[in-house]
This record gives sequence, structure tokens and C-alpha cells, in this order.
Amino acid sequence: MSQLLPRLKALGIHACISLLFAAGAAALVFWVWYPYPYREISGGRELFFLVMGVDVVLGPLVTFILFNPAKTRRALTIDFSLVAVLQLSALVYGLWTVSVARPVYLTFEYNRFRVVHAIDVPDDLLDKAEPVFRRLPWTGPKPIGLRDFRNANEQADATLAALNGLQLSFRPDLWIPYDQARSSVLKESRPLTALRTRFPDRAALIDQRVQETGRPITALAYVPMVGRKTFWTVVLDAQTADILGYLPIDSF
Repeated sequence: MSQLLPRLKALGIHACISLLFAAGAAALVFWVWYPYPYREISGGRELFFLVMGVDVVLGPLVTFILFNPAKTRRALTIDFSLVAVLQLSALVYGLWTVSVARPVYLTFEYNRFRVVHAIDVPDDLLDKAEPVFRRLPWTGPKPIGLRDFRNANEQADATLAALNGLQLSFRPDLWIPYDQARSSVLKESRPLTALRTRFPDRAALIDQRVQETGRPITALAYVPMVGRKTFWTVVLDAQTADILGYLPIDSF
């Protein structure tokens, strides 16, 4: 019992410090890399809590096991230094794992939006992109579009690659700024009133999103969106194609 209380105290101090680091990491992940709704669409929330849970639990637990008030100051310093190095290494590795899976673009893919993650983009194709797209964004996903195919051969090759897993939106050589795709977005969009009619059981959710935009529902449109493992809906301004919100509704 004489050693238990000091060990518990050391565990508590270490746990508080670990939670502070975890809070800083959470701010980076959920407000920068995975803003709403991508923390749900792209699985960032589950991955982050798995990584942080292991890091926050194991670090203090190792401290509890190693701490012994009978040890010399030098021995305790060495022990805690090793624990700190291991825990920081785990934190850095965890953040790196979350970062490579982060969403980087919301791409209008001719008749739908698709979420593109950093890990989806082949490195060898980045050099073929326009200069503005050769570095993937680190401050949250940006809306972009895809250019028209130059000829039938290019379209056939891209379609074949898509059937093999390389979706059109994952190809940097096809990316264009969102402003250049707005007219196509509006052409493929449908009135949000039609979505409300299709899903009367989700009317309250749709009405809430409409209220959040500050616009009447007649001024809004929608386009389906493909996430990593789920389908959502993008809410748009029906005149400008500005992205105003998202709905957890499969509108295909």
C-alpha cells in the first residue's frame, strides 16, 4: 500500500498530460483534417479514437508499472524519458496514420460528388496534374471538378482504370478548379424540394439543413455524394453551385 498511492498519483499526472496532448491532436484532426461531415464519412473519428485510446491508456499504465519511489532520481528520469519517447513516437505514428487517410478533395465526378482521400491518389500521377494540384491540401478537403476527356481513347482508358479501382476522381491529371465545374454541377443537380418529396421520413432533417443555410428550399439543389463506405448528399445553392451543407441521405 505504501507504494500504491505514489504509483496512482504518478499514473494520474501522466494521464492528465496524455489527455492534454490528445486534446491538441483531436483539434487538429477534427477541425482541420476531418471537419464535419468527413469525420463520419471518411472514418476519421473511429481511427483517431483507436489510436489515441491505445496511446493515452498505455502510457500512464507503463508509468504505473515502472514508478517506484525507492528508485533514485536518475533512474526515475531514465524511466520516464523512455516512456515519453515511446509515447510521443506512438502519437506521431498515430497522427501520421490518420493524416494519410485524410480527405483532401470533394470532387464533382460528372454526375456526383466523390470524397478523395490522400491515400487514394497515386503519387506518380501527381506530377501530371496542374501545378496548383501537385501538393495535396492539409487544411481540410477542397471542392474541385474533373475536366472533359480529350478523346475517346482517353475516356476508354480512364473507364477501364476505374473498373480496376482507380476512380476518375483519384486521377490528378483530370482535376480542375471547382469554378470551372460549376455549370456542370448545376446541370446535374436536382431541386432540394424533390429530395424532400422522395424521403418524407427525413423531412425534418432536410428542413433543419435548409434553415441552417438561411435560404428558402426553392433556392437549393442537391447532388449525390460517394464517401469511403457510405453515400451522402451535398446541398447546393441552385444558382451558384456553392456547397452549403450535407445530408446523411443516399440520394442516388
